[in-house]
Amino acid sequence: MAVDYASYQRLLQYKIPEIEHKLSVRDTMLYALGLGLGADPMDQRQLRFVYEKNLLALPTMAVVLAAPHAWVKKTGTGFGDKTVHGEQTLAIHKPLPVEGELVGVPRLASVVDKGPERGALIVTERKVYDKKTGDLVCTLESTSFCRGDGGFGGPSGPVRTPHPIPEQPAQLVCDLPILPHAALIYRLSGDYNPLHADPEHARRVGFPRPILHGLCSLGMAGHALLRTCCDYDPARIKAMEVRFSAPVYPGETLRTEIWREGNVVSFRCLCVESGKVVLNNGRADIAG
Repeated sequence: MAVDYASYQRLLQYKIPEIEHKLSVRDTMLYALGLGLGADPMDQRQLRFVYEKNLLALPTMAVVLAAPHAWVKKTGTGFGDKTVHGEQTLAIHKPLPVEGELVGVPRLASVVDKGPERGALIVTERKVYDKKTGDLVCTLESTSFCRGDGGFGGPSGPVRTPHPIPEQPAQLVCDLPILPHAALIYRLSGDYNPLHADPEHARRVGFPRPILHGLCSLGMAGHALLRTCCDYDPARIKAMEVRFSAPVYPGETLRTEIWREGNVVSFRCLCVESGKVVLNNGRADIAG
């Protein structure tokens, strides 16, 4: 379905429903397992995220809390038929709970027309609140790149300026193996897109096999930062932003290159096997 200016106007008028999310201890552990934590059962630092005794939540779990999955397709406007995740930011306002009731309040922040043959950008903001106290827990911004949806006569900006990556060699490097079944575990945190599980579907849309969720690779980058910069203290990661630049496959190795300047960490991730940069322009704000 081709989109036009009327489609754009209908998209602007669409109100994304609020999402209630009942988070359980099991959900918190399952999210961490999907990122590969607990692969070494003797690592006490990782065990705190996958075992109910003194359980902690990973900061990047914010991306799956009260999330409006595939909301653009539900608008009936024609946008989003060929969509990939372009960028993601998260800001943590208070430590994430390991269980509780949360409310996500999403809104359409902007729609950018990159022009015919260049696609469109749809930016969604989501604020997640503790339902019981009303406290703001985290704020997220997600940019979807809608291939083939450009040229409808919408605005050409503004667009986010990517965080620059230093030109000098990385100060720190952290390699993490992606479990062969990582996508099958991670999808149980709420993103059931068959692209991450069904080989036939993956081949049909142009991939040789199911790919890893982009947000799973973001979570693994967060794990690398926790390990190398935070001594596994989740309270120290206050914010992250990243661009998704290439697909990642389960069974590969994710290498996170890290540069630190005060409380600001720049990072990018490469696939060790292919050498491709798969996450780029990463930034994290780290306390202490």
